Amino acid sequence: MSRESEISKVTLTGSIVNLLLVSLKAVAGVVGHSAAMISDAVHSLSDFVTDIVVLIFVRISAQPQDEGHDYGHGKFETLATLFIGLALAAAAIAIVVSGAVKLAHWLQGEQLQSPDIIALWAALISIAVKEILYQYTRIKGRKLDSPALEANAWHHRSDALSSIGAAVGIGGAILLGPKWAVLDPLASIVVGAMLVKVAWDLLGPSFGELTESSLPADTEREMLEIIRSVPGVEDPHNLRTRRIGNRIAAEVHIRLDGDLTLQEAHEKASEVERRFKDRFGEQSHIIVHMEPIKSARKPVQAN
Repeated sequence: MSRESEISKVTLTGSIVNLLLVSLKAVAGVVGHSAAMISDAVHSLSDFVTDIVVLIFVRISAQPQDEGHDYGHGKFETLATLFIGLALAAAAIAIVVSGAVKLAHWLQGEQLQSPDIIALWAALISIAVKEILYQYTRIKGRKLDSPALEANAWHHRSDALSSIGAAVGIGGAILLGPKWAVLDPLASIVVGAMLVKVAWDLLGPSFGELTESSLPADTEREMLEIIRSVPGVEDPHNLRTRRIGNRIAAEVHIRLDGDLTLQEAHEKASEVERRFKDRFGEQSHIIVHMEPIKSARKPVQAN
């Protein structure tokens, strides 16, 4: 099965689960008189929408290079990751605002309605299902080296966390009585703040890639060591790096003996490229610019 097919399979599984959870939470929220569960249903709906985004963009990113995209379509996957991070940030902020509004009403003396047991069961089911889905998607994302899939895994985890907040609030209100219904908005604020941090962690690398940020210093040092390992190659410099989706691209200048023939110099550059691709994958890109080292040979005197 191709990488694209694997990613689509994982994402499609998540989208089906999310759609079922949206229905479960919406019904439980309405029947159980739980505003927290209705908010949780909206969060699951955002998960479903991001699943669709991943399915569309990953299919596009898997397309080979063409006349309009010399380096392929890998950044469409980065764009999908960015959209997921933005959707997660929006959902997190909405949770915080909703909880803050309810807390303000409670502080003003308003009695918050206590939810029914069906809402608590829906929250507990959601926690279990979404944690399983998070682990499955995260493992697959790392195996397939898919930033979009790993971002989507965190969106599953965020839904599990929001369900924990809902379960604490709903369970506290049921077990401790109506006076403790304020646990619902308090838990929502805490969980929402955690989700804002997760969203920020996802958005940072996406913005970095789209603005052509260099790869981490450790990765660049490893690249230079690989280049130096080729016999006859000296002083690799002017290294420039970036990511293109799940691929790595680099440009570097190297110095070679000025007495080498063009064929010999080409073979050295090809060996650099081969070792680079052995380490970073066949789909990686590297451009090698060759510079001559001043020859020690005495020039031939003209008569």
